[in-house]
Parts: sequence; C-alpha cells; structure tokens
Amino acid sequence: MTDQPATPPAAAATTPAALLQVARTVAVEAAALAARRRSEGVTVAATKSSLVDVVTHTDREVEEHLRARLAELRPGDGFLGEEGAEHGSTTGLTWVVDPIDGTVNFLYGIPQWAVSVAVVEGDPVPGAWRALAGCVVNPLSGETWTASRGGGAWLGDQRLRPSSPATLAESLVATGFSYEAERRVEQVAAVGRLIGKVRDIRRQGAASLDLCAVATGRLDAYVERGLKPWDHAAGALVAEEAGAVVRASDDSAEGGRLTSAAAPSIADELWRAVAEARI
Repeated sequence: MTDQPATPPAAAATTPAALLQVARTVAVEAAALAARRRSEGVTVAATKSSLVDVVTHTDREVEEHLRARLAELRPGDGFLGEEGAEHGSTTGLTWVVDPIDGTVNFLYGIPQWAVSVAVVEGDPVPGAWRALAGCVVNPLSGETWTASRGGGAWLGDQRLRPSSPATLAESLVATGFSYEAERRVEQVAAVGRLIGKVRDIRRQGAASLDLCAVATGRLDAYVERGLKPWDHAAGALVAEEAGAVVRASDDSAEGGRLTSAAAPSIADELWRAVAEARI
C-alpha cells in the first residue's frame, strides 16, 4: 500500500477506500496543527469530568478544524467529537473524532498523543455502528496508522499483523485508568489481580495508540473499561483489520463498556483473566 494522495475523493464516493483518503487527509492536517500549537505552548481551557480531566485550547481548535474540513469534504455526514456538540447525519455516515487523544500527555510534553479520525455507518453508538475507515496520527513520532473495512491495516506502507505470544504469561498488556479518583483506585486493584498472570503492564495514556500498538505487535494486548466512542473508533478498526481479536462488553456493567484487543493466540485466555480480575 502506498500513501494516499493529498487530495481527497469527491463527496459522493463512499467506498471504504475513498473514505479512508478523506480520513487520512484531515487527520494529517489536524495533527500538523496540533503539533504546531504544542510547540508554541499549551494552556488548559477547562476541566470536564474531574479536576484532572483537562481540555486545552488546542483540543477545541483542532476539533473545529476537523469539523469544518469534514463538512466541506463530506457534506451531509454526521460528526461526533470529544469537545463539541454532535451533528446528525443525512447520509447514514458519521465521523467520530478525537482531536487530541492523550491530552494529559500533550499538556506535559510526553510524545504519546494522537489525532484519531474514523467514519462509521449506522447509529454512532459503539456496538451499533460499523466502522468503515480510520486513521490515527502521532505527529511527534511521524507515524500514521490507517485501516479500511476489508482493506487491512497499515503503518505507512507496512501492512500490519499482531504478535503471536505462546501464552498470556508471556504477553505485554496495556491498560488505562479513569479520570475519577475513586474509580482509579478500584482499577489499580484490578490490575494488581492481573499483573501476576502477564509479562508486564503498560499504561501509556492514549487508547488509540495502544490499539494501534496491538495491531503493530508492540503490545500483545490492550484492555480498558470506560472508553468513549472517539477513544477507540479508529484504533479498534486498525487492530481488527490487522487481525487482532477486538471485543467489547455491553454498556450496562459498572464502570462502562469493557474494550479489549489482543493477539489471537492469547485473546480467550486474556478475556477470562480480565473477568477474574474484575477489570
């Protein structure tokens, strides 16, 4: 696979490959904007669910850029972003975006954040939608992950395949924690019940990049409860199209929906271990 052209296809083109060109175009643009703003300095604009759940002015600016560009390139499609109001769809397609996944990393200058852009068909609700294309860009590492339904997953022009650890005990697993302090304490206890069954645990702070790391073979698995739609829409498709096993529980469980992506060789063993650990 070669890099997609900078000019996206006409708005009428709705094949996964054509939609991927749009996703990649706007994600790369947005990532460049975010990186430029980061080099100029970052300020917190507000907090959301808790004191540590921050949003920067750049989050808002990048999301508005994505909203405007997608309205230009894909008029009629819906839009669901982390920072603004949802816009309904007249085409059956909705763009699900995270302008900066890993905002705390972005704030602190840790180079583990990304712009995530996906397009889904159906109701823009995890479990109800069908993801068609997605792109995740880490501008500081210079890496761009892409995937389209039936078209595989790619890092640049490298086709991706997950790892194949022999056992869960030999597997490197990533997770993430809630912004709510009480919930974080519970999650740390659950990870304590899991860590003795795996090679080690990583907590890197950006779900989209963790999912892409599973697709790339840099992680053997990733599991987290309570992700928002924009956290995983693109990354889960990248992992799935690479050949990882992507699973999710229903939303009724305490703490929200449980999402996992794992190498096929340990996916079942991981799911059982996660249930036993009560993550």
